[in-house]
Amino acid sequence: MLDPAFVREHVEEVRTGLRRRGLDPNKSLEEIATLETIRRRTIQDYEGLKRLQNTAGDELAQAKRKGLEITSIQETNRARAAQIKQLGVQLDSVEHQRSQALLVLPNLPHPTVPDGASSKDNVEVRRHGEPRTFDFVPQPHWELGPALGIIDFERAARMAGARFAVLSGPGARLARALINFMLDLHTREHGYREIEPPLMVNSASLMGTGNLPKFEADLFKIGGEWDLYLVPTAEVPLTNLHRGEILDGRDLPLRYTAYTPCFRSEAGAAGQDTRGLIRQHQFDKVELVKFTTPEQSHEELEGLTRNAETVLERLGLPYRRVLLCTGDMGFASAKTYDVEVWLPSQQTYREI
Repeated sequence: MLDPAFVREHVEEVRTGLRRRGLDPNKSLEEIATLETIRRRTIQDYEGLKRLQNTAGDELAQAKRKGLEITSIQETNRARAAQIKQLGVQLDSVEHQRSQALLVLPNLPHPTVPDGASSKDNVEVRRHGEPRTFDFVPQPHWELGPALGIIDFERAARMAGARFAVLSGPGARLARALINFMLDLHTREHGYREIEPPLMVNSASLMGTGNLPKFEADLFKIGGEWDLYLVPTAEVPLTNLHRGEILDGRDLPLRYTAYTPCFRSEAGAAGQDTRGLIRQHQFDKVELVKFTTPEQSHEELEGLTRNAETVLERLGLPYRRVLLCTGDMGFASAKTYDVEVWLPSQQTYREI
């Protein structure tokens, strides 16, 4: 969520950033400004009445000592107490409305992010490696995997429905080896600390990463009275690792990596390519997260992206780095690189 003080003090910067994302900022910012005005006026009235109430005890004591009639004073105090309680309820309501309005505002794009409406406007930054040529037609993994007996979509569908997979034998071993390879690379060579986080998080954690309230439809919520969701990515628990803490700037940057299964409903994937292992409801991921200062954040993003690219270089896979435009970048992002690997069967680069 954008800092309400930042929004209040940098309205034009926020307005420009939202426009760059293709949004009309006027309605949202007017609503926030109105709520902010009501909030500040309510706080002023609330605190003024509380000050009066705090001195009312002395007034009542003095009246008693002088033998004066105290009924009217007591009635005034009771009425004031009821008014304070009512203003407190109003203040809670206004602050909740303001928070909800701020929660649906996306992050502002960094100046280096290109403007654009869709993935067609993304900018290729660089390529690494040359795609191999074959004297046969490469098969896609959704055909090759079942043929080799290492991926089974049919049995997974019987267990859980569409967009799940069973990996078996060498397929399961390969997945496990890749996870260990990535974790070892990032912890031993890139300076990350390995974390094994919970696979379920509460709603406050998801609000802190921008997944709630906007993307609730993409999450799997635990039934019953639990305020818990399956993690859509290890980014959520890792980002919340220090929530509510004040970090010593001398210790920054903090680098964390974690492997988790990830769970997504992919509610918005209708009409998109969902064949094979693409856009599954459950998939494995090794995540990288850094805590740093705002001044160093974009430099650290460059280093983090290089750490991710090293994985593909060690595996000998051709890839390209793409800078996403304002219309394609994520809701909570100020700047996003996609690393896309070359898929021989599709003769194209796909986000990996």
